[in-house]
Parts: sequence; structure tokens; C-alpha cells
Amino acid sequence: MKKISREQTQDDCWIYILLLTTLAILLESLKNYTFKIKGVDLSISLFFLPFIYYISNYIAKKYDCKKAVAAIAISGVMFVSFSAIISFAFGERLILSNVSGEFCGYVISQFINLTLYMFLLNNTKMPIFLLYLNYLFSLIVYYMFYTLIYLSIFTLDTYWLGYFITLGIQMIICLPLAIIGKRIKEK
Repeated sequence: MKKISREQTQDDCWIYILLLTTLAILLESLKNYTFKIKGVDLSISLFFLPFIYYISNYIAKKYDCKKAVAAIAISGVMFVSFSAIISFAFGERLILSNVSGEFCGYVISQFINLTLYMFLLNNTKMPIFLLYLNYLFSLIVYYMFYTLIYLSIFTLDTYWLGYFITLGIQMIICLPLAIIGKRIKEK
């Protein structure tokens, strides 16, 4: 049986970087498609955001932190490029505050997620509860920057209801991701 060298196994990291980029573009694509819960319009993209953090954590644990940082940078640039291309294709104006709010929320929350994840990985036995809290904190940071820069609001009556419903749904999604993430073997 042929042995696989470390160099050959490093090449498959690009598959996960491509997956992260695809999910980031999907997040951007589905942000305008909504469904209602308790009279509040929620974006379908809320289901994909926890998986984005999971994939970047997977890259960091399976390969290394540098690959995860590269994946975050590539996916962030690609989803901004996608927004610009789609705006141009549909003859719409590219509104900088829309893209910058999502980009800042995405990149900052990803780096906070990665920093906390690497701390947990290197300094603890990574209890599932702390991994779960890492996901939730990253989601809160994402929505904080998204709201401050993109929406510039905090006072709408339905905003807070939508915010907590969104986080509630994502809390449910993050629980199995934390359990699965705990079982990932390191490189």
C-alpha cells in the first residue's frame, strides 16, 4: 500500500477553503430571501452562518491556523467580489455600506471565532460547552457589526425579536456542530 506524504495531504485543504468561500457567497446570495416567524422576517442565510464558523474551525484544527486565516481572507474577498459582480450584472448600484457591514461582520467575527478556538484548542481539553459558547459569541459579534454598519439601527420594534429568534435558531444549529467539532482529530 502506498503511503501518503504530508505534502499530498496538505493539498486537500483547498477543498475546505473552496467550501468556506462557497458558503460565504451563499450567505450573501440568500440574505434577501426571508421567511416569517412571529411576524418577523428572517433571512434564510441564518442557517448557513454557523456552518461557516465550523468550516473555519475545521481548517484550523485539521491543518493549521495560517490556512484558516487564508481561508477567511479568500472567502471574505470573494463574497465582496461576488456582491460587486452581481450588482454590476443586474445594473444596480453597489452600496458600500451594505458590503462593508457584512464584510466587517464576517471577517471580525471569523477572526474572533478563530482566536477563541485556537485558545481552546491549545489551552484546554476543549469542552463542548466552551466550543458551543465560542460559536454563539462569534454569531453575536457578527450581528453586532452587521447591525451597526449595515443597518445602522437598534431601535426597531421587530429588530430585537428577530435578533433573538435568529440567535435561538442558530443556537440549535450550533449544538450538533460543537459536538462534531469536538471529535475532529488534529493534524
